[in-house]
Amino acid sequence: MKTLSAFKVLVFLLCLLPLGKLSLEIAGVAGLSLGANPIEELIHRLGKWGLNFLLITLAITPLRKWTGLSWLSRFRRMLGLFAFFYLLLHFLSYAGLDQHFDLAAIIEDIVKRPYITIGLSALILLIPLALTSTRGMMRRLGRRWKKLHRLVYLIAILGVWHVYWQVKLDTLEPVIYITILAVLLGYRLLLNRRFCG
Repeated sequence: MKTLSAFKVLVFLLCLLPLGKLSLEIAGVAGLSLGANPIEELIHRLGKWGLNFLLITLAITPLRKWTGLSWLSRFRRMLGLFAFFYLLLHFLSYAGLDQHFDLAAIIEDIVKRPYITIGLSALILLIPLALTSTRGMMRRLGRRWKKLHRLVYLIAILGVWHVYWQVKLDTLEPVIYITILAVLLGYRLLLNRRFCG
């Protein structure tokens, strides 16, 4: 039990590493920088890490079943909350640093750019999942909790779609995300068919 708790602390600290590196780059420590367009790079990297954590969260169940390591499921909530944390920072960086919290400009951007509409939809859908991630909420919601948290698959699809529509030339990154998500969703469908069949 103590080993698992220590491992949880380690995983928590590892999840903070991307933010730590970004902070050093913003501060320009040891010659680090975010490049020629720091705001755009910051928004992109925060979104990328949010999606990474979302897909890692979805990978927990297949990994647990393939390896037989049942304790992996204890990290799912933490990883899911980190996904929400990075995606919220992604949106706040866009709204604050890029749009200066100009509501009219943000709304206009959301209407004009479908990839922003999709990304914002994914974040909004993620809010109730983050708010109901506690054990107390699991008990209160009962079976409805599982139904609600199945939204994570739709959120992941919207997140990958957001990345795909945003890219103009180099589609390698979104194709990698699409492949990973297709494998994870394919596995889930296969698992459901086994239980139903």
